[in-house]
Amino acid sequence: MRGLSDNGAKLRAFLQAMPKGGDLHNHLGGSVYAEDFLRWADAENACIAVVDHKLSPPPCGEGQVPARGLAKRDAAFYSATVDALSMRNFVPGNAAASGHDQFFSTFSRFGGVGHRAEAVVVTLEQAARDRVPYVELIANPPQAAALGKRAQQLDWNTQDFAADLAPLQGELPALVAAAREDFGTLDAQVRDLMHCGQADASPGCNVRYRYVPYVLRILPPPVVFGQMVMGYALVQADPEHFAAVNIVAPEDNPIALSDYRLHMDMFRFLSTRYPTVPLTLHAGELALGLVPPADLRFHIRDAVEAGARRIGHGVDIGYEDDAAGLLAKMKAQHVAVEINLSSNDGILGVKGRDHPLLMYLAAGVPVVLSTDDEGVSRSDMTHEYQRAVQEQGVDYATLKQIARNGLTYAFIPGASLWNDDGIAPGAACAASLRANASKPDARCDALLKQSEKARMQWQLERDFAAFETQILKGTH
Repeated sequence: MRGLSDNGAKLRAFLQAMPKGGDLHNHLGGSVYAEDFLRWADAENACIAVVDHKLSPPPCGEGQVPARGLAKRDAAFYSATVDALSMRNFVPGNAAASGHDQFFSTFSRFGGVGHRAEAVVVTLEQAARDRVPYVELIANPPQAAALGKRAQQLDWNTQDFAADLAPLQGELPALVAAAREDFGTLDAQVRDLMHCGQADASPGCNVRYRYVPYVLRILPPPVVFGQMVMGYALVQADPEHFAAVNIVAPEDNPIALSDYRLHMDMFRFLSTRYPTVPLTLHAGELALGLVPPADLRFHIRDAVEAGARRIGHGVDIGYEDDAAGLLAKMKAQHVAVEINLSSNDGILGVKGRDHPLLMYLAAGVPVVLSTDDEGVSRSDMTHEYQRAVQEQGVDYATLKQIARNGLTYAFIPGASLWNDDGIAPGAACAASLRANASKPDARCDALLKQSEKARMQWQLERDFAAFETQILKGTH
């Protein structure tokens, strides 16, 4: 990328065309741009609060204005609403709220507008524009909240998770079936909106996606446990559509901090009951000053020891007790870290030389770049790659490996094209990969027929070959 890193426009064009792997850390609601929310609000004549710009269904009451026609009727208020629903025009130090508070406050403002299918569509279409073939969407069925409420109604015993689980198990089959039906209906709506299978099909139809049910870490322990049980049961019942279980919400919240180790104990317990269910856990989305130093010392390690196969954010790794030992452990156990450069900057103010991306790379920990909440952050996957180059000095070879990691460490069914380290080719396709063959040999072809993951990885290699040929020809 010599000659590109100091020219933002040229670098953007280059990286836009570059094939990328998976977006493994993508919150469905936060991936939507404010303008899309306002477009949907306009279509259904929803309402916008004058004071805080919160969206809500009609009819409009006192202190609200109709969304219909707002852009033409009152461009200034429309613009202010876009700012309120995102990080647009947020300047640290010049606003009443911190970046952290502005970021997380947006979710309560746009949460009143539904449009789940439309949200999936705009997310997949953006992924297609960024040449991202696979996305894991962090999204919950309503049944997770229902089981959480049910757990709260029962006697709670933090010393005996088995006793807490027993009364919930009888309700699980019906709830899991309802959740699968709910998401099946959602997927049918998504395909219909994108005209999949038709002549005018959207490019988003070519993006494979799966859902990641989650737990809200700021709720009472019984509710967290119930949501967690629902997530495990759903992934085990339908791994084709549900990839893993996660835990979300501000990690610095007082409840999230006080119950952190309790939550990790819950994960450990449920993983013994559902051993095939993967975990990807938000951990280390913290910075000095946001919390006391004592709360920076163990979150990532505890998540790894609770069985996380990927860590979301991992920003405070430098503050962990025996950080070098933890990094070595993550490398040895092939625990990947999901790096979210834009949101780490916006929420925590951590960027450039202060960001631990290069620390992870130097330690040999698998790294993926992801968007987190691209709509709120006003970013996209190409921009995350651009920040990695311009702010972190990451070169093309490293970016290429990061892109590969996006499929290698995705929870896609099937064996990998690569060895456990994610770098050396596995035996089945080693000869074909080293020869840069356009078609796999017989042994490799057998693997591709058996493994969805390997097929996606093989296609990524073919896309890289085509892209790099275009570079040599001077197209990019």
